Amino acid sequence: MQTISKASCTMASFPCTRVKSGLCMWPGMKQLCLRKGLPYGLLRFLSIPFKTLWGASRSLKVTQFCTVSSMSSSLQIELVPCLKDNYAYLLHDVDTGTVGVVDPSESRPIIDALSRKNRNLNYILNTHHHYDHTGGNVELKARYGAKVIGSGMDRDRIPGIDIALKGGDKWMFAGHEVLVIETPGHTRGHISFYFPGSGVIFTGDTLFSLSCGKLFEGTPEQMASSLKKITALPDDTNIYCGHEYTLSNSKFALTIEPNNEALKNYAARVAHQRSKGVATIPTTLKMEKMCNPFLRTSSSEIRQLLSIPATADDAEALGVIRQAKDNF
Repeated sequence: MQTISKASCTMASFPCTRVKSGLCMWPGMKQLCLRKGLPYGLLRFLSIPFKTLWGASRSLKVTQFCTVSSMSSSLQIELVPCLKDNYAYLLHDVDTGTVGVVDPSESRPIIDALSRKNRNLNYILNTHHHYDHTGGNVELKARYGAKVIGSGMDRDRIPGIDIALKGGDKWMFAGHEVLVIETPGHTRGHISFYFPGSGVIFTGDTLFSLSCGKLFEGTPEQMASSLKKITALPDDTNIYCGHEYTLSNSKFALTIEPNNEALKNYAARVAHQRSKGVATIPTTLKMEKMCNPFLRTSSSEIRQLLSIPATADDAEALGVIRQAKDNF
């Protein structure tokens, strides 16, 4: 069982103190107590729900799951493994009981997770049209009457779409503002959902931990632009991506930036997490800036090892890195 504030346990500095129960006692709670007084801080701490989703996907071998509760928000996020290596995310607004799911690859794991807590499903949020992100749409919509939300550009490719959004749109999930960010590159209609009040973003297959998505329908220039939009967010933003790829991504990243100490430390931690069946998501934007080669296109070590000219811009460098990753 874990409770994670906006500062994630995936940060290299390990800002949480582990106790035997497996809970994270965060410095943010201490700051809360100091700011508003110990009684308030204690009551706020006791009000944070601790929920755990046990069980695992055989393919993912994930044995520990967590609900993420931001202390500045009533939004809970529950990781649900799907298919071979996909992650869907259940969103639950504590105040209203509103429930959504991001990128349901298949319906059964979502139905099971909802049934365990006797919850309905109000919204389905799709980052893009690929079947491993929308495969559960039709059955979940029919079963719960949920509204399907996706990119207007993919209106004809997202099953059951009801609400079509575009980059720059603002949408409300219960009392939570959601900013829609156009992030093409992997697909032409890819969007990401940013919850500024909770400090979280759902990036689908645009940004992974230690990688980015393959360029199926886009160009290096588009992907570089999309990643730049994400890196403009606060460093403590928690990133929820569509797949558990971090371990394999770390192996490639180390081949092109072997002297990056932050990367080496993170890769070792990821290997340990996966050996224990622990999910590596969410990651943080701060961590990715330090370690993800696709966000480090100006690294002299990466450019030297991949023979990227010093005169090449970020998009050109990203294209070379992506090609090397595809061939890895």
